[in-house]
Amino acid sequence: MKKIVIFTILAGATIFACKTASGTKNEIKLTLESKSDTKTTGTATFTEKNGVVTFTANIQGLTPGEHAIHIHEKADCSAADASSAGGHWNPTFKKHGKWGAAEYHKGDIGNFTADANGNGKITFSTNEWCIGCGDATKDITGKGLIVHKGSDDFTTQPTGNAGGRVACAGIIK
Repeated sequence: MKKIVIFTILAGATIFACKTASGTKNEIKLTLESKSDTKTTGTATFTEKNGVVTFTANIQGLTPGEHAIHIHEKADCSAADASSAGGHWNPTFKKHGKWGAAEYHKGDIGNFTADANGNGKITFSTNEWCIGCGDATKDITGKGLIVHKGSDDFTTQPTGNAGGRVACAGIIK
């Protein structure tokens, strides 16, 4: 019995020391799958370190121009048009808008530009998200990442008039 207790205490101390030294880094990597009869694919990574989540996505197969990307309510990409992911993730019940403005959904990431070859990249960081923390107003796990056909106008309720869903991935650890 003493060995088990001593081991548990030492293991706990080791875990704590590792977390302190590394700044508690969490990471989720996703593969975007094509939706709505498109050839849009890509990868995305959410990394949390020191209370800040950094999101990076590399997307291919888009039409050139601006596209919206949002976090949606569910990690369900089973529908051919990704409608199974539900609406925008909005745990604080705000109006749709531009991130950092008066009101916005926690899932309103914004727009990015696809080049003439249909390739786009976006990087975004915030302390308003977490990975697996259990706070319903911040935790992105169990949600869906959606790339839209068009750009977000940041005004139209509740979606920003961003058009169809061309790629989807579940944010699952």
